[in-house]
This record gives sequence, structure tokens and C-alpha cells, in this order.
Amino acid sequence: MNPPESEGTHSHRVFFALWPDAEAMSHLAALGHALASPGSRPMRPHSLHLTLAFIGSVTSDQLAQLQHIAEGIHADAFELRLDRLGFWPQRGILWAGCEQTPSPLRRLFEALSDALTAADFRFERHGGKGLLPHVTLARRSRCPRLPRLDTPVTWQVDEFALVESHLHPSAASYRTVARFPLAGA
Repeated sequence: MNPPESEGTHSHRVFFALWPDAEAMSHLAALGHALASPGSRPMRPHSLHLTLAFIGSVTSDQLAQLQHIAEGIHADAFELRLDRLGFWPQRGILWAGCEQTPSPLRRLFEALSDALTAADFRFERHGGKGLLPHVTLARRSRCPRLPRLDTPVTWQVDEFALVESHLHPSAASYRTVARFPLAGA
């Protein structure tokens, strides 16, 4: 039996993300099912998201600090347009992303990155040093050729969220810890 954990030391696995609205979520889920290869695992509709920064395990005290940091982020609302498909064969990940990263998304990412770095948080930046905005559509996929994404998937991004993930053998589940509105939303 594990010893009881104090409130400040309980571990939370967290990240910052954008969640599509219901219409975009439906389109992305349908796209993932249509393009998934046999044996692959399309993402469940309510797990579809665009990760801004994956933090990893933090204590409850650090979780509160992350919320405080995010409350200080000032960025504008914007329309996100996913207009290309991509595939990472080494991980079997099929995704939808942006041909051109919208300037407001880049500014949100940079403001969040700067604030996390200033507070000494280490985090995973998807796409290496910068931002490669994408929504994972399927895992364990095989994709010798990608079709064109003829109809882009768009949604109005009015907020970003701090999310806690719980890993399960079949898939992860997510709980939104806090939402942070963007200017003009």
C-alpha cells in the first residue's frame, strides 16, 4: 500500500492544449476513421486536441503555479485552419495540421513558452524547437500515401486549456483542469 500523499506532492500528468469545437471534432473524427489503416487506432472524438506544450508530471503545487502562469498569458482569439495531412512512420501517427501556422497561434505558443521557461518549467515542444500545429487522427497507422485534404477543418479558437491526462492500457483519458480565454473571444 502506498503511503498517503500530501496535497503538494500528488502527481499530475499535464499539458496545455486547444480543443476543437463540436463541428470540427466531428469532422476530424470522421477523417481519422476514413484514413485509418487496418489495425490502426483512430482517436476518440473527445480526445482530439492540439497540444501547445506537454509538461509531464507535476505536483499539486506546481499545477497551481501552471494555472497562475496561464492566467497571465495575453493572446488574441483566432480561426485555426487544418489544411494538410501528415504522417510520422516511426510512431505510426496520422495527423491533420496547418500548411501555414497562423500568427496568433504562434504568438500564443511563444507567450506560453516564454512564461513556462521563465518559471523554470521544462516542457516538450512538438516539432522540435518550434511549433508544428497538428491534431493526431490515428495511432499505430500505416500510410504509404497521403491524400490531399480537400476540405480544411476550421474552428474559432477562443481559449486554451490546462489538461490532465490519465494513461490507460487502451487509451488516455483527459480532464480539463482550467480554461483560459483569449482576447476578443
